[in-house]
Amino acid sequence: MGSLLEAVASFKGKRIVVTGDTGFKGSWLSLWLHLAGAEVYGYALPAESEQSHFEQLGLKKLIQHQDGDVRDSESLSHFIKSSKPEIVFHLAAQALVRRSYADPKTTYDTNIGGAVNLMEAVKITDSIRSLIFVTSDKCYKNREVRDGYRETDELGGRDPYSASKAAAELVFSSFFDSFLSSRENFGAATVRAGNVIGGGDWAQDRIIPDCIRSLSTNQPIVLRYPNATRPWQHVLEPLSGYVQLAHYLCESPKSFNGAWNFGPDESDAYSVNDVAKQAVKIWGSGEIKIDTPTTQMHEAGLLHLNCDKAKQQMSWRPRWDFLQTMTNTVSWYRDVNNGNSVREITESQINEYMEQIK
Repeated sequence: MGSLLEAVASFKGKRIVVTGDTGFKGSWLSLWLHLAGAEVYGYALPAESEQSHFEQLGLKKLIQHQDGDVRDSESLSHFIKSSKPEIVFHLAAQALVRRSYADPKTTYDTNIGGAVNLMEAVKITDSIRSLIFVTSDKCYKNREVRDGYRETDELGGRDPYSASKAAAELVFSSFFDSFLSSRENFGAATVRAGNVIGGGDWAQDRIIPDCIRSLSTNQPIVLRYPNATRPWQHVLEPLSGYVQLAHYLCESPKSFNGAWNFGPDESDAYSVNDVAKQAVKIWGSGEIKIDTPTTQMHEAGLLHLNCDKAKQQMSWRPRWDFLQTMTNTVSWYRDVNNGNSVREITESQINEYMEQIK
């Protein structure tokens, strides 16, 4: 079916829609697709601040972006149909666990209602040959076990965010089975990634942005759940899986429809405390403070993915281990803090990643 390099090369001149292009993962993906020569059409809420990766990259000058809300079915359908895309990457979501507790309705409306609207838009747009529908590793019913979750494991969710992602998976599968499975030359897949880190993430209540805010202002890094263990991966790792899978769906949809995990090797599951310590070391200064909250919202303590399916059927594999992931992530922020260009740093890391897969 071809390598990741061949997949990236195949996007030259293709019309591609990215929902959620103003978000962290969406901005990295949109720039990568642009560099590959694709015609990128982005649809998302406006960036939350001028500091956002989307704004700092100047993506509005590179791609065709429209401000929009996936909860607005008419607007979303019109955008996708008029863009005439061959490929759609659906990343638009309310992506924060803690925000889902503060505003569960918006989380459900965006992640479940938005999924319905997206699938409706795909259903009426004949030009689409490949759909990558992004959910989360948190769509699995977490049993706090050491075995990695496989694509066939039970879905579930104790918190509103996790439940919304599990429900979005059901929306996808029911729409596909009911309306899209018999469409000729069309393939669709859901993709589930671990905890994604990298430069350009400025969200509240995420470990790397919280670390960077503390380090850049000489404040101690405060950890709520220092022993929580996650499968940390650089943002380019799952995106490489999405890109490769999108190409495969165009070439042989019946072979690649369904659910796929893209996570780091099991050996790269580290605690939040490990991440903070490594951030301090790479930054060159800083301290860590443990402040366990008295009233705790539920957060998974142990969670990682089994990616045997992607490794065996797609020859996909993670390329940056935990140390390289942390080094590239923290150095991105350090370089930006020292006045270097966000666009140049981001492009440099994309090019470095591409060089390593040749």
